[in-house]
Formats: sequence, C-alpha cells, structure tokens
Amino acid sequence: MPWLQNYDPFGSPWLSTLVAALPVVLLLGLLATGRVAAQTAALAGLVAALVAAIFAFTPREAASVENGTLEWGQTMLAAAAHGAAFGLWPIGWIVLAAIFFYSLTVHTGQFEIVKASVVGLSPDQRIQALLIAFSFGAFLEGAAGFGTPVAISAALMMGAGFRPLYAAGLALIANTAPVAFGALGIPIVALAGVTGLDLQRLSSMVGRQLPFMSFILPAYLVCAVGARRA
Repeated sequence: MPWLQNYDPFGSPWLSTLVAALPVVLLLGLLATGRVAAQTAALAGLVAALVAAIFAFTPREAASVENGTLEWGQTMLAAAAHGAAFGLWPIGWIVLAAIFFYSLTVHTGQFEIVKASVVGLSPDQRIQALLIAFSFGAFLEGAAGFGTPVAISAALMMGAGFRPLYAAGLALIANTAPVAFGALGIPIVALAGVTGLDLQRLSSMVGRQLPFMSFILPAYLVCAVGARRA
C-alpha cells in the first residue's frame, strides 16, 4: 500500500510546522547550551523526530487501518536505521579520512608549514580571508565536507591573528558556494536519490547557479573583513 505524507496533521500550517521543526530546534538548543554532549543532543533529536513522525505525521491511510500506527512506527524505525547506515558509510568514511589526514599533518608538523605558507603570502587580512576561508576552504569542502573546512580554515585563520568567533563566521560565509559539491558530491547524490531527479541534469543545473555565488562571495567576504571601503 502506498504511503502518502500527511503534511498538515493538525489542520493548522503554523502548528504542524512547529511540530515538524521540534527535532531540529531541540538538537540545536541542546548544543547551544554547551552542557550536553553532541551525541546526546543528536539522540534527543532522533527520539523527537520519531515521536513526531509516529504520532503526529502518520499518513491518513495508515491511521485508518488496524494497527496502522504500529506499522508506521516500524516503518519509521527502519527509515532511521537506513539513515544511520547511509550517514555512516558514504558520509562517515569521508569525514573519518579527512580527520585522519588533518591529524597526520598536525602530528608530523606539516600543518604548521601549510599555515606559514598561506599566511606568508600576504599580511593583509582580506587576502588571507580569501586564500584560507574561500579558496582553501573550497578545496577542503570538496575533499571532506561536513564541517571539516570550517574547522580547519578557522584554525588556520586563528593562527593568522583572527579572533576565534570571527574566523569561524568568515569560514562559514566563505563555505556557502562550494557546499553543494562537498564531500565528493554527496549532497547532489543524496538529493538525486531522494527526489528521483537525474543526477547529471541536477549536477548541471547546480553547476550553472554556483558561478554567480562564487563571483559574489569573495567581494562580500572582503567587505565583511574590511568594511565597505575595502
């Protein structure tokens, strides 16, 4: 029997949207407190998502048949297991390799050489932001993704004299354009798998849009570092 998603279970778009956003709000809220471990916050978000999916967003067809909620709950558990497996293998291995590579460069002292080479190109923080946050961050995004370029780029910028929070903010801004093809194109592959769109056509369309953002972002990044006169 096909399952049709029930997007408005409460008959109120605002209330249904708030319930749908609850897992994300709970996850980010727990992380923002700084007192809850990331894995605990993620588990709380998962439980909230399962509860909302089973008891609030159950398709009408499932709710109308006998044991419909139980069957929908089993479907949600299977979907959660599938999502965990998908996150562990295609995504987890890429992140693990990136962290291993970064740790190896730090342990062998090569990271300091890279940092000194990039910082030594120019004492101008605007140029450093372009080289580290935008250019080097785009390389890291394509190779690893999933927050790795922000973490490593921010660390490099802190070594160049940027304040920690300021460096992280600039790295996040610069990471806007390359994120679509991050982690060897995983976002495009995942989007094609979920929507059923042709992978090549989807990649082509995203590739046509990103040059405009890549043209605007460097200027915006320089403006963020040196104000409008920069």
